[in-house]
Amino acid sequence: MTPFTSILWPMAALALLTFVVLLIMPFLRVGDVAAGRAKAADFRYGESEDVPWRTRLFNRNYMNLLELPVLFYAACLIAFVTDDRDALPLGLAWAFVGFRVLHTLVHVSLNPILIRMALFAASAMTLLALWVAIFWRLAQLG
Repeated sequence: MTPFTSILWPMAALALLTFVVLLIMPFLRVGDVAAGRAKAADFRYGESEDVPWRTRLFNRNYMNLLELPVLFYAACLIAFVTDDRDALPLGLAWAFVGFRVLHTLVHVSLNPILIRMALFAASAMTLLALWVAIFWRLAQLG
């Protein structure tokens, strides 16, 4: 039987978003240093308080894309390895990616905290539902 690979596409989409944010950061950092808004030393141990807010926001968003999504990637890999062909985990995986895209767009633009918090919570609850759906199916299979 051919493994069900559809669950890999939401993983690829989230990885792409992560790389996009990662690739923007050096341009912001170099731009800040070149414009005199920050010094190279401000990045020695991450970022100092002297780094402009926009650059710090992208850095924080990048860290967000490496924290909670670890559980997303693990869940998707479990679904892939167990050949879970149920539509629910796939739909939840895409919903999680959608919430993370919206969270990133809100976070690095106007950054309204309540909207950002709601999107983060929605992504976390979607991820929890994904884990429950995957392990519910595994429990049924024995």
